[in-house]
Amino acid sequence: MTQLIISNEIKKSLDTGFTSCFGEQPERYFSAPGRTEIGGNHTDHQRGRVLAAAVNLDTVAAVRINSSHFIRMQSAGYPLCEIDIRNLTPVEAEINTTPALIRGVAARFTQLGCKVEGFDAYVESTVLPGSGLSSSAAFEVLIGTMINHLFFDGKASQPEIAMIGQYAENVFFGKPCGLMDQIASAVGNLVSIDFFDKDHPAIKSVDFDFASCGHALCIIDSRASHADLTDEYAAVPGEMQAVCAYFGKEVLTQIEESDFYVAIPELRKSYGDRAVMRCIHFYGENQRVPKQVKALEQGDFEAFLQLIKESGHSSWMYLQNVIPAGYTAHQNVAVSLALCAHYLQGKGAYRVHGGGFAGTVQAFVPFEILDDFRAGIDGVLGEGACHVLSIRPQGGVEVFAQ
Repeated sequence: MTQLIISNEIKKSLDTGFTSCFGEQPERYFSAPGRTEIGGNHTDHQRGRVLAAAVNLDTVAAVRINSSHFIRMQSAGYPLCEIDIRNLTPVEAEINTTPALIRGVAARFTQLGCKVEGFDAYVESTVLPGSGLSSSAAFEVLIGTMINHLFFDGKASQPEIAMIGQYAENVFFGKPCGLMDQIASAVGNLVSIDFFDKDHPAIKSVDFDFASCGHALCIIDSRASHADLTDEYAAVPGEMQAVCAYFGKEVLTQIEESDFYVAIPELRKSYGDRAVMRCIHFYGENQRVPKQVKALEQGDFEAFLQLIKESGHSSWMYLQNVIPAGYTAHQNVAVSLALCAHYLQGKGAYRVHGGGFAGTVQAFVPFEILDDFRAGIDGVLGEGACHVLSIRPQGGVEVFAQ
């Protein structure tokens, strides 16, 4: 893996912020990227397959060991977080807060035999919260990468750093998240992940450059709020798990698709049609991921684009994570998809991205229409709604100045 060099502009901003907060110059610099989900919409929580990639938006930090019992982290625009590492057990008052993630990562490294010490860090990020690019996973991977290099001689592998981040989010932060976001951020590049063995997910790097096929990877912010949608998000795995319980299983990957289809009449009676439709989406989407990987490995970009379209149709028709139940006046993701269809005019591909309901849309846009596409999207949704991204080869790493 090549070294990642930060620009003089970013270094200057980090140095200024660090000195303003802590009164000294930083010693080292670290970075962790955001991620985008390429394939596998709502498959990871059923221990299925995903295709994900690190992107060229990241969370960066300037760091200095402080020889104390405290980790002090200042993120630009947020209050200072100060963690006493003499207490590395979950703190109820910290649930759903940034300090919980810091304490959780430090706790897990300590459990693995790392002697975590105090340090100061000033953090800036281009992975905006709510952007659908997983700012929380980037932050977790950033903390893990710092501790790994500062105090553990880099002994933890990239997948292990991802699992440490997931542990912090599950146990300390209080969110039962999957592992896709953290792995994509920690490992970097384009990766396929099979979660069937939950303790040892199968991770495979996929070497492909979308730009070589004349397409840009775009993420469109629908500009909708996630507020009051917790029940919508929870219902997706919840309904799938209810179907699993009928078979006495934990996740859909443990149930043969043929057995599921035979049971559909009874499942409709017991759990309703939406639960059945969501499971239909899962089986199709889980099979699409290895097909996407094969298409990319064989250089068949048209087949890949067709699979992206199929994924988008399945998410809208079967998974139903585009329009929240009962919403009529506000259908932001649906409008974003309609705009993609209009401005692409049958070229490229587009799909709902990530959790859905109020998040982002992904589009593969031919370079020759990219300017018009972006102008059209921004004209309706607002300036900066369309983000043009590229795949970042590096995951969580120490970075160096020019």
